[in-house]
Amino acid sequence: MDHLPASKDLAALQQQMANTHLRNLFAEDPSRFERYTLEAAGLFLDYSKHLINDDVMTSLVNLAEQANLTHAREAMFSGKKINYTEKRAVLHTALRSFGDAPVMVDGEDIMPMIRETRARMKVMTEQVHSGQWLGHTGKPIKHIVNIGIGGSYLGLKTAINAMTPYHVKGFEHHFVANIDPNELSEVLRKIDPETTLFIVASKSFSTLETLQNAQAARAWMIEKGCAEEDIRKHFMAISTNLKAIDQFGIAQENTLPLWDWVGGRYSLWSSIGLLISMVVGYDNFERLLKGAEAMDQHFSSAPLAENMPVIAGLLGVWYQNFMGAESHAVISYDYFLRDLPGHLQQVDMESNGKRTRKDGSTVPYQTGSVIWGGTGTNDQHAYHQLLHQGTRLIPVDFIAPATTHNPIGEQHPWLFTNALAQSQAMMQGKTLEEVRDELSASGMGTEEVEQLAAHKVIPGNRPNSMIVPEKITPETTGALIAMYEHKVFVQGTIWQINSFDQWGVELGKVLGDRLIEKIRSKEETTDQDSSTNGLIKRFKQFNH
Repeated sequence: MDHLPASKDLAALQQQMANTHLRNLFAEDPSRFERYTLEAAGLFLDYSKHLINDDVMTSLVNLAEQANLTHAREAMFSGKKINYTEKRAVLHTALRSFGDAPVMVDGEDIMPMIRETRARMKVMTEQVHSGQWLGHTGKPIKHIVNIGIGGSYLGLKTAINAMTPYHVKGFEHHFVANIDPNELSEVLRKIDPETTLFIVASKSFSTLETLQNAQAARAWMIEKGCAEEDIRKHFMAISTNLKAIDQFGIAQENTLPLWDWVGGRYSLWSSIGLLISMVVGYDNFERLLKGAEAMDQHFSSAPLAENMPVIAGLLGVWYQNFMGAESHAVISYDYFLRDLPGHLQQVDMESNGKRTRKDGSTVPYQTGSVIWGGTGTNDQHAYHQLLHQGTRLIPVDFIAPATTHNPIGEQHPWLFTNALAQSQAMMQGKTLEEVRDELSASGMGTEEVEQLAAHKVIPGNRPNSMIVPEKITPETTGALIAMYEHKVFVQGTIWQINSFDQWGVELGKVLGDRLIEKIRSKEETTDQDSSTNGLIKRFKQFNH
């Protein structure tokens, strides 16, 4: 990252920190926790267990300043077309704004149409919840099926499961994302065609997986007795393609708009979030938006050195570009957050999995971390072994709310204790001398101690953050997701890449459109590479 002068300072500091242990940093500085913690938008961040000191943090902030992060941040919030390869603004932040200030795109204030769309979402939600929305046999809706993939699925599922205690009773929700027929078939087995509402979420109304599933759902409804003219009683759409929606049979009044300045992985805050509103109620959907808005306000106004998304992003740059890390684990000690790592995979890896800088040159450094993770003590019995004693440096975010919606005995204190213990163990580890003393104290002989001791050494010095909201609520869920969105933006700005396009995803779609004709053809395919020719031939052996 030699395009930024601070990178030289950080490279020198890396040499210094490579020979420093977190145990010693804590021993030398009793106030370390107080200096490396931060609270914003209902989230508390402890980043004291990182391989940093004041010199490292100063140099990282200098790096952000030299990358013009403040200017880039202002450009995003003001509606500048920072998605420069697609010539689009990036305004998911406007979707969760409740202020009076206008937000201009191409000379038009977009806030009135955002407010109008929210109002329509509220009406549609209340029609379903009140029993006013009736299916083709006059029965009220009980099942709501969201048909959408990528950003029209991952973010919704994450937010809905995070807000499980707020679900409106009497309704069941389902997701159909994958084009795999097994997924749709499993959902169709669970629902009643007389009481089901489908939400088709596709900006273009041409996304392959979504359109195939929507057409199959439509055919299923007709097969189960719904007349063509009554299809509109069972389908809503979120799209810009009004012609395709009309041809499908969805009424225009059952359609919500989506705009090209809303990226798919940032769209849960938009009309795509209709299912969230249906599941938790519109008021709780607004609470989700306001939690994200609180994080937006913090991110847009707090000094870089005291800014939660900035600090999270800079720590990621520190480990990936200077310390040799390649992945980042996000581990939630709350069952309701179990889908967060999956959503963050798209938010982060689709955004920053890039190799070309703004000027068209190839980046000479790593970009885009591999994001993975899971939930709580389940993971401790799986991959934590690699985190503690493996050879890879893997920074970890532990997310552990201080209170639970479902207090049962001492289960939540034990859950939080496990998160705390894992965080501490990764920081301090266990030395060879400590292992020897422990084994000797248990009565083990000297020879046996020496044979076993090295295997029980845990090096520690594994960096990790603790993120501790009071409780997982709509507000803290919104703030948490928004924090990670802004973290990704910070890193993309420093790496000089466009975090808001996804051309790598498009190539597979184009090739898929070409190859489906080969799959359909009865003729042998010979004009592709030998692997593709052979695999098409094998598929046809079982399907023709």
